[in-house]
Amino acid sequence: MQLMRIGDRGAERPAVRGDDGTVYDLSSVTGDIDGAFLAGDGISRARAALAEGGLPQLPEGGRIGAPIARPGKVVCIGLNYRDHAAETGAAIPPEPIIFMKAPNTVVGPNDTVLVPRGSVKTDWEVELGVVIGKEARYLDSPESALDVVAGYVISNDVSEREFQLERGGQWDKGKSCETFNPLGPWLVPADEVDDPGKLGLRLWVNGEQRQDGTTADLIFGIGHVVWYLSQFMVLEPGDLVNTGTPAGVAMGMPGQPYLRAGDVVELEIDGLGRQRQVFADA
Repeated sequence: MQLMRIGDRGAERPAVRGDDGTVYDLSSVTGDIDGAFLAGDGISRARAALAEGGLPQLPEGGRIGAPIARPGKVVCIGLNYRDHAAETGAAIPPEPIIFMKAPNTVVGPNDTVLVPRGSVKTDWEVELGVVIGKEARYLDSPESALDVVAGYVISNDVSEREFQLERGGQWDKGKSCETFNPLGPWLVPADEVDDPGKLGLRLWVNGEQRQDGTTADLIFGIGHVVWYLSQFMVLEPGDLVNTGTPAGVAMGMPGQPYLRAGDVVELEIDGLGRQRQVFADA
């Protein structure tokens, strides 16, 4: 089972996708796939409704929105793969590097992504996104931290490297441009992902593969990241945690082939679906 949101931007309706690929309207169960739904045992209720067989089927071809409503916050971990740190010339961090991304950057997995005005260094980053399902405050251990995870999702942490690294201040302004976080196509419940620490991540630009990594190479694993964040902030249901990207970004490649209008980015993670974005000028 996978959770989705289908419809025009701002008018998405909650949906559930069966393992056979059929998508059903979940409006009779919840108004949206949001923090309240996740905190209120919504995944179990959706699973039961799907098993009962009475949900109306949705027609094919509708826009796929982000699988969660706008999160309260988007928390990101930088330089969390050894090969990515190496390609950028950075040292392995002794503790997770935390930065924030504006929640309104979250868009659907196939929506147009806008290259910011004045940008010459817009980059891609395929990442495993972690969606929080329970309040997380001063968690006891990395092992117990996995209990607050609702599910997993593909996240493209689009970045503008000049804004991020060359214009002073914090990374956020190179991460928070509009449309800079395509998410989805669906949210897979945590109990349906056998091992989130062994998922392959891949990304292509204009048909050429740029990234091919695995979450087995995370410096700080998923449980550690969620536990660590809970020592500094309260994570709430519906929050999104982007866990880092493997090697293969434009910044680390010869010639630094940054994205331009007309470029097509496709990305996938094992068991979590696939995204496709066409880039355009803002």
